[in-house]
Amino acid sequence: MSVVPLLEIAKHAAPLRQKVESALRQAIVDGQLRPGQRLTERELTVSLGVSRTLVREALRQLESEGLISVIPNRGPIVRELSADEIEDLYAIRAVLEGLAARRFAEKADDESLRLLGETAADAISAYQAGEPVRALEAKNRFYDLLVAGADSQSLSTMLATLHSRIKQWRAVGMTHPQRSPARSQEAIEGLNAIWSAIGRRDAAAAEAATRDEARRGAAELMRLLADTPVKAAARS
Repeated sequence: MSVVPLLEIAKHAAPLRQKVESALRQAIVDGQLRPGQRLTERELTVSLGVSRTLVREALRQLESEGLISVIPNRGPIVRELSADEIEDLYAIRAVLEGLAARRFAEKADDESLRLLGETAADAISAYQAGEPVRALEAKNRFYDLLVAGADSQSLSTMLATLHSRIKQWRAVGMTHPQRSPARSQEAIEGLNAIWSAIGRRDAAAAEAATRDEARRGAAELMRLLADTPVKAAARS
């Protein structure tokens, strides 16, 4: 693992341990730290500018979230998933995000609608411009807004850890060199369908469109991993 500054961590405000966790979590989600990549405490200590104790605590937390695994005689790595696990993850995502879209359509205020529409437009613009990193960031924001606007603490709690893992694999899929151009067009159509249904307050259609888009994303990721497989799930 190369030593790169993952984040300039301020030594105030939120507890420093939480900042270390957040920095590592974001690096995994963004794809700076890739599935299967080994994480060494010494390099992370240098990279983040914090103590080894804080790094260990953060790694334990991320292990509990399913983002890293500790392999005997090797140490912590960014967790790898089997095809079956990824398929399960996306199936659960489809159900929960579909419910979030339904609730959003039923409950969101006008300001939440406006922000969601702007974010959908930003993601679509990025897809059309062939800018996968910007599209990834906008799509992540879109789903974060969708969950927030659903105004359900239970749903937010269930999706919190799931979304970290989904964002990790979304980054793998959207930046993959063999990603199908047709998938980008599908994503544009999927976002349009979700936004259109929400905009007209059609809760059932919003749920169906969100589930469909999740299934299409899963199908493309599974295709990519079949062509250039990520190693099997963590062997601990």
